[in-house]
Amino acid sequence: MAGLHTLHPADQTVEDMLLGWRNQQLSRNLQFATIEQRLRYVRRFMEYVNEFPWRWTPVLVEEYFGDLRSVRHLSHSTMRSHQAALRQFTSYIANPDYGWDLECERLFGEHPAQVFFDWNTAQHVQEYEGRPSKRPFTRSELQQLFDYADSEVERVAQAGVRGWQAAFRDATMLKVAYSYGLRCNELRHLQLVDFARNPHAAEFGKYGVCKVRFGKSRRASPPKPRAVLTVFDWTPEIIQDWLANGRGTPDTLDVFPNERGALVTESTLLRRLRRYCEILGFPDGLDLHSLRRSYATHLLEDGWDPLFVQAQMGHEHASTTGIYTFVSSAFRTSTLRSALDRTVREALEGRT
Repeated sequence: MAGLHTLHPADQTVEDMLLGWRNQQLSRNLQFATIEQRLRYVRRFMEYVNEFPWRWTPVLVEEYFGDLRSVRHLSHSTMRSHQAALRQFTSYIANPDYGWDLECERLFGEHPAQVFFDWNTAQHVQEYEGRPSKRPFTRSELQQLFDYADSEVERVAQAGVRGWQAAFRDATMLKVAYSYGLRCNELRHLQLVDFARNPHAAEFGKYGVCKVRFGKSRRASPPKPRAVLTVFDWTPEIIQDWLANGRGTPDTLDVFPNERGALVTESTLLRRLRRYCEILGFPDGLDLHSLRRSYATHLLEDGWDPLFVQAQMGHEHASTTGIYTFVSSAFRTSTLRSALDRTVREALEGRT
């Protein structure tokens, strides 16, 4: 390795920088997937600009992201995460505490500097940055989707070809995702031991509570667990049917294993959902997360307490739950109702 450093000092220095930055992020307890994604962002930027990090300039930054916006049409959130990763990397190599400035001066007569600033990067100015086209399913669309998924299971089974079990599994996963308002990663990690009785809702039997162990983590913390209470009377029947007639007896506790006994990937379930939506003629904007949006929206439309829905969704703030719905907050709803009642009352009093 010493010879490589002498022959290709610039390339070796870049690799040492990336390794050091990786170790810094590991010490912060960041997830491996997050770190690897950030490293890919740096390598992609360096390949595009064809310059080593100690030669980066704000002009290169603007040319690169201008090209990504005009050609690839990056979403706001993707643009921010890409820029944030590069900004953190340049902060690391420009920090005198790590000594890369002295090393680059010694080897190349130049030193790295921060080139990502507020005035040339996208800013996070509001809590929600999702695309406006994303929305929940309507109740009619959900019914059509579930009915078609069931009919596909019957069709494949009657045809006597392979795939009926996978179709059965995916149909059940779509229903369970909606039943508990689950994210895809929460859904795919469910195990048999994650269901329990709710002593206050005995009618659901041993499926009164769903323990979510792989909830969305925050700020380099482990996955956030939560318990989701069963609210739909048809949910236990859906799960029981799959366990008794579809899952079989694989050597795993996973509720939804794939054909090889491993966890189902998000892309597998997403491909099937997209195909079903296209066949049914649904408009764009519906995806796996739409099932979670639908869960929150429909509960609030049916009059469930907003705090209950917030707890079911695992949101720390009520405003986050509000993002998923098209239903007014409790304050706005009560204000509207009071105003309408007052108008009617005054109109009736005026007639007498």
